[in-house]
Amino acid sequence: MSEWFTSAWNATMHFFTSMPWDTLGVWSLTICLLIVGIIGSVVPFLPGPLLIFAAGIIHTVLLPEAGMSAWGIALLSLGVVLSYVVDFVSGAMGARWFGASRWGIAGVLIGGIVGMFFAPFGLILGPLIGGVGFELAFAKKRLHPAAMSAWGSLLGTGVGLVLRLIVALGMVAVFLLDVLVW
Repeated sequence: MSEWFTSAWNATMHFFTSMPWDTLGVWSLTICLLIVGIIGSVVPFLPGPLLIFAAGIIHTVLLPEAGMSAWGIALLSLGVVLSYVVDFVSGAMGARWFGASRWGIAGVLIGGIVGMFFAPFGLILGPLIGGVGFELAFAKKRLHPAAMSAWGSLLGTGVGLVLRLIVALGMVAVFLLDVLVW
């Protein structure tokens, strides 16, 4: 029993003394940022795609021999831009689908931008209030058609959330493929 314990102890000590702790630390940081980035693509207050992009850049800076290529970084950059375009456009497209006027779409966009400062409730209420307010004040619509366009805004924002999650998962896939395969 004593020999087995000594052998197990020596094997454990060899494992920990020979482990490249810097590489393990960088990978731990990268994986944590990727996970928080995926969560942040659906949770307000967390800039999910931006965190995924930061994970790729930080990993490349700290481990240049196992870092991303220029094409991978370019694809991550494109993913960040695409996710924010989806954020801003999705509510307006949903409102348009449900019959909003140009004033209503402008209200949804402005309400979405103002609502970002009052997260998490402002992210939902901002486009709704902006869309209904602009439809009532500037497009001179009645309450029911204005509320329908606001409902479309909410639905479009939900679809945009799903699309943003898909973009975030694609960004993680690009990172992993670039670092581990290419």
